[in-house]
Amino acid sequence: MATKVEGVATTPERAEIGSVVDTDIAGRLDRLPWGRFHVLVIVALGITWVLDGLEVTLAGSLVGALRQPPMAFSEFDVGLAASSYLVGAVTGAVGFGWLTDRIGRKKLFFITLALYLVATAATGLSWNVVSFCFFRFLTGAGIGGEYTAINSTIQELVPASARGWTNLVINGSFWIGAALGSFMSIVLLKPEVIDPAWGWRIAFLTGGAIGLVILFLRRWIPESPRWLATHGYTAEADRVVSQIEKRFTDAGVTLPPPDPKKHTKIRVRHHTPLSEVARAMFVTSRKETIVGLCLMVGQAFFYNALFFTYALVLEKFYDVPGGQVGWYLLPFALGSFLGPVALGRLFDTVGRRPMIAFTYGISAVMLAGAGYLFLIDAFGAVGQTAVWMAVFFFASAAASSAYLTVAETFPLEIRALAIAAFYAIGTGVGGVSGPLLFGTLVESGSREYVFAGYLLGAVLMGIASIVGGIWGTAAEGRSLEDVSKPLASV
Repeated sequence: MATKVEGVATTPERAEIGSVVDTDIAGRLDRLPWGRFHVLVIVALGITWVLDGLEVTLAGSLVGALRQPPMAFSEFDVGLAASSYLVGAVTGAVGFGWLTDRIGRKKLFFITLALYLVATAATGLSWNVVSFCFFRFLTGAGIGGEYTAINSTIQELVPASARGWTNLVINGSFWIGAALGSFMSIVLLKPEVIDPAWGWRIAFLTGGAIGLVILFLRRWIPESPRWLATHGYTAEADRVVSQIEKRFTDAGVTLPPPDPKKHTKIRVRHHTPLSEVARAMFVTSRKETIVGLCLMVGQAFFYNALFFTYALVLEKFYDVPGGQVGWYLLPFALGSFLGPVALGRLFDTVGRRPMIAFTYGISAVMLAGAGYLFLIDAFGAVGQTAVWMAVFFFASAAASSAYLTVAETFPLEIRALAIAAFYAIGTGVGGVSGPLLFGTLVESGSREYVFAGYLLGAVLMGIASIVGGIWGTAAEGRSLEDVSKPLASV
């Protein structure tokens, strides 16, 4: 056994609270080459972002059907439904994030997924605006909880050498779901295929069915060994890592010995007091907190304000029928997925800080330019969509890097809660207000007002670019424990 326990008597199952665990688990995980195990992790856990993209796109592209009887949504109702989803995501992120650090990653990503699939299926059974918004709130709560449990688990299982690229691609897979949602909306809103009054209901019920498949896939994902060791489950942590290592040795891979310098001594604790969490975030890691807030608020406003209301823009300013909106969202989503895939490796090679500054900065400049082209009505719906594709190629990589930054710059014991806190604040400030603001701006019918909203998003992204470039953390290729020592380390 590579993990030793000192100081206090232990049981075979768990080291006692207060005992000191000396473990090399971090070094053993970081020395692993990329393999099938890691592919399984990103498929089974990363599917969360596909679901989120599916949810957001369905809600956006089905606007036309929801505005017809019997639902008869107004533009304000559309923005309210989008904000209900985001308020739920904020609530779920904070509540489940706190639980994730206390009871473990694996339990939570099963609970949150179950909530998602039940709530999204219930959305398909909505009977009015109030019930629709309520079920969207619950769906968002499930997705928000997923973000915290999944981001922390992926960070703790993926080798340091591939952590940046993996995180960006997984977060960028949101757009695979967006593309799937666009395609589903195209098919399900065709009157010759199915009555549009039933098509949007089937779309949400299908999302719930997909959740059942994912529950099955996740059976093979282990609990985070880093979390297990911190909470005294030393034997279980070693067993999990040994099983992961066995996957590689059985495939003929010769693993190098762990770096002897990558031993971590941790005092076992049941949980981390909230007072210590606050001190870590606002005193000892104040710089990281400022950077995380700027990145999350900027990308949340940018993304949610623009994407949640893009269907409204197409209908209001370009006279695109509701049943045709999916054709415009499909290439939009494709370009947004290709950005993290193409640029992700550079976050591990060129580095975190320069790439954050670049992607946020160019997104700000391009957003202002795209907004101006919209203002002067330079293109039709197709041309304007092509412009947004170019903008979001860079912006989606920037947005994904915000989650990467928050997840790797805070200690293990509060990682999930930190992700939740920044997601909640960023989404609460930028995400909830954005759709409501843009829904009102679009409803006005004024291109000048909408352009002003675009400029606000550009300013927020520009500020994030400067802050991230100057004060961001150079975490590329470094173990999580080197980037941010555990609070319980001794």
